[in-house]
Amino acid sequence: MLILAPKKYNPSEETNKLTADFLIKNPIFEHTIHRVMANNKIHQGRNIKRFREMLSIKQDALAYELGDDWNQQKISLLEQKETIDNTILEQVAQILKIPVEAIENFDEEQAVNIISNTFHDTQGFINYNPVFNNDPIDKIIQLHNDKIALYERMLKEKDEMMVRLEKLIHNK
Repeated sequence: MLILAPKKYNPSEETNKLTADFLIKNPIFEHTIHRVMANNKIHQGRNIKRFREMLSIKQDALAYELGDDWNQQKISLLEQKETIDNTILEQVAQILKIPVEAIENFDEEQAVNIISNTFHDTQGFINYNPVFNNDPIDKIIQLHNDKIALYERMLKEKDEMMVRLEKLIHNK
């Protein structure tokens, strides 16, 4: 169980969570997360810190989840390391609920370049003019047509039942 420190609502934290999810799950950033540039060394500790902060998780909470051997100071030192042991990396990734590859290969500079080249002034994450494909008049017309079809089936069944009853009466 992950323990989060009590705090006031901060809209930027919500944005950070959305950004973390967006960067991890969006195929546009796949080559950023899964590719290490030869001349640009990835700092895994810094990536842990980035993802931890995006998810609003305190160092103490991460230390608690890692076990008794860990404390806030050790997490701080871990976040300063350029490369991290795979077993620790897997544990941290599991606690943060992100892929290990995200920590190993995420390059913030590449992500910023992709975002700045992808989104322009007229585009954004939010659609301010949404288009709804469910016109209420079309729905009413559809319901009316369904109602007429139901009545026609009921009348047909009533007529068939009347014919059967007449046959029964004449056979007696």
